[in-house]
Amino acid sequence: MATIDEELGQLERDIRQLKIEYDQYFGGGRKRPPAEIEWRIELIIKRYGERVGDLKFAQRFRYNNLTQSYAKYKDVFRKRMQRKEEGTVERHYGAAAKAIEAERAKKQSETAGASASSEQTGGAAIAAAAGGAFRMTCSEPEKESEKVEQLYQAFVNAKLQAGEDVQKLTPGSFNEFVRKKTHDLQKQKKCKDVEYVVETVDGQVKLKAFVKS
Repeated sequence: MATIDEELGQLERDIRQLKIEYDQYFGGGRKRPPAEIEWRIELIIKRYGERVGDLKFAQRFRYNNLTQSYAKYKDVFRKRMQRKEEGTVERHYGAAAKAIEAERAKKQSETAGASASSEQTGGAAIAAAAGGAFRMTCSEPEKESEKVEQLYQAFVNAKLQAGEDVQKLTPGSFNEFVRKKTHDLQKQKKCKDVEYVVETVDGQVKLKAFVKS
């Protein structure tokens, strides 16, 4: 039986695939809309919507972002379907999609800051800063798994918003990176706390680490 994280990972992949197949459909490469994938997405969203209380903070954060992403795409698909049925020529769809994603990124940044303030665990904090940056400070990543999970989700979501590939990213490799980076900086700079920042610069997502005095 699949774990919650595995099913959320499948939901993330299905949403990306749904967008690809809808683009193929509207471009004439498919005869029918991808109804099977859409049905599978709806099933998972409904299942965890009914048991959201069973999810950990990081899982709820990931689930909410995925459902928001799906809702935005679904609204775009509905409008494109309507135009297709009416025989209306589509123009500037790319610009419209970018505008939607930009607005979504802004709202997610605001939501993440509010959620982190109200549901901090062990002093964990991912705050939305100017420019949509996510920040997290830790000193012992081995004991602060929830903080690292939050940072991982912020990094993945930022990459998805920027249209970057996240297939090679895994929680295990990310946790090891944060653990090693934190200890290396502590040793080199003789510091206790390390702050990680996820931000998008010129369309590219960056993960930066700073020592805290």
